[in-house]
Amino acid sequence: MREELHRFFRAARGAGIRLSPAESIDAMKAVADVGFSDRTILRDTLLLTLAKSEDEKRSLGECFDLFFSRPDAGRDAGQENPDEAATPNSQAGDAAGGDAGVNAQAPELGQLAQMLLSQDRNALAAAMAGAANAASLSEIRYFTQRGIFSTRILDQLGIQRLRDDLDQLTASHPAQAERLAAATEALRENVRDVVTQALLLYGREESENLRNEILRSAPLARLERRQIEQMKTLIREIARRLRERYSKPRKRQRRGHLDIRRTLRRNAAWGGVPFLISWKRRHRDRPKIVALCDVSGSVAQVSDFFLLLIHSLHEVVDDVRSFAFSGHLIEVSDILDTKSPEEAMSEIMSKVGFGSSDYGNSLVDFEKSWMHTVTAKTTVIVLGDARTNNLDPRADILRQISERSKRLVWLNPEGRMAWGWGDSEMPRYATFCGVVRQCSTATQLERAVSDIVAAYQ
Repeated sequence: MREELHRFFRAARGAGIRLSPAESIDAMKAVADVGFSDRTILRDTLLLTLAKSEDEKRSLGECFDLFFSRPDAGRDAGQENPDEAATPNSQAGDAAGGDAGVNAQAPELGQLAQMLLSQDRNALAAAMAGAANAASLSEIRYFTQRGIFSTRILDQLGIQRLRDDLDQLTASHPAQAERLAAATEALRENVRDVVTQALLLYGREESENLRNEILRSAPLARLERRQIEQMKTLIREIARRLRERYSKPRKRQRRGHLDIRRTLRRNAAWGGVPFLISWKRRHRDRPKIVALCDVSGSVAQVSDFFLLLIHSLHEVVDDVRSFAFSGHLIEVSDILDTKSPEEAMSEIMSKVGFGSSDYGNSLVDFEKSWMHTVTAKTTVIVLGDARTNNLDPRADILRQISERSKRLVWLNPEGRMAWGWGDSEMPRYATFCGVVRQCSTATQLERAVSDIVAAYQ
């Protein structure tokens, strides 16, 4: 049972439950006290010792139910009447006695054939568990491995001897052979169910990682409807990583790097023994960011993801002023500061979203009311496709912003091959930007925002 608990802990981690070695040890001690006889008590014990939130409790409960539910090892064994489950060899002898006076003796069957013909469910379940352990079923990670592990388990059970027994019975006792063939097919189905269950338990994390890896490289503007919610979840994970990585300054960043020369000079009186340590400290400006986000119809598919990332900036950097625009520009800092991402995005899109983009008019709005927010310490981020609908782009205002700011960064969701074609003014705007990046995938978007925030750490 100790090994079974270790496998359960592995399955729980695959389901997203964070389990430390200390927590696993505490859970095993608690299980040793309550025992394994009552499944309900065992379930409650594991939930109490391992789950740290309601979400984890729900996930852990589902994992427990799936882990400790075993497919019925004796289903459809090819025998309708349990009273017929007598000794296989004696049944084969009876069947032989009725074959027109032919006194053929039943062949000696292997252990697996005997269990299948006698429908010994406990023995089959034990043999299945032993074969799964011998085949290292807990190592399954991908759905493409189902066939491999099914074959391994059948080999461990003795499928080759079973085939030989079936051939012998077919030649001498057709009725027994028919029953054994049906039981063999039921065994194969049962093995497939066991492997599928293991894949759900142990392969969930790898499958989700593979799906997310594919999704991270998918163009944001070409996502299918069913992928949009998955992408939003992925963007939230990106925002969470940014918060964890940059919201708390690291110890070395607070104290600086070791200054070897000054340390040796200060400790000359003690023969160079470093009693007093000197650190190199580099002054960093407090981060100040101004973000302008295009939420017009041409970028409607990706504007939600841009706003999610801007929302994360408000949680990472103290001084962030955020603006959204399509035909005109408004400030949305208070909305992003006080509301959840979903509520903030809904309100912003209702005010200025899905309109016809007018970069020139939006830049004019910014110049009139908020140009004073841009100083020599400000990083200005523009998120948009630079498509002006053939209206005046007012690149002169963008040049003023570039001259007043510390750095001007433009993140464009379109591919570089599309820049400058049609109504795109990206080449003209790019001349005034210190950094211009294509951000058509989640990976590119995370890397760009991470680099911007890291510059202030």
